[in-house]
Amino acid sequence: MARVYISSVINAPAAKVWEYVRDFNGLPKWHPRIRDSRIEDALPSDKVGCIRNFHLQNGDALREQLLGLSDYDMFYTYAILDSPMPLTDYISTLRLTPITDGERCFGEWSAEFSCDPANEADLVTGVGTNVFQGGFDALKRHFGN
Repeated sequence: MARVYISSVINAPAAKVWEYVRDFNGLPKWHPRIRDSRIEDALPSDKVGCIRNFHLQNGDALREQLLGLSDYDMFYTYAILDSPMPLTDYISTLRLTPITDGERCFGEWSAEFSCDPANEADLVTGVGTNVFQGGFDALKRHFGN
């Protein structure tokens, strides 16, 4: 099982960042690699079980299912259902934690998945750099870091 873990500090209160990222259908609003997104079957984007269908800027299509969401603990967990990446059993969590020393928050984005060992290093680097760190970098720019 491959694992990816990226963390970052965002100079904004966790509740404010969570308000910005909690919409499971809102990736195009804040992540630069996402072109568009829609929730299938017109379900609410915070309904556990809903599926987001989205496109990357390069046109690749993905489908992900919301497995859990907590406003109290400021996290959501999701699974990839369909992806052009050569992986399976992908489960990921985006979590925010308040930093009590200042108006900042600690962001963690992690994933586990199965893949061919020959592809593991590239997938771990790609997901960690392009998806997770790319998202955190965009959030830091948005909140003035």
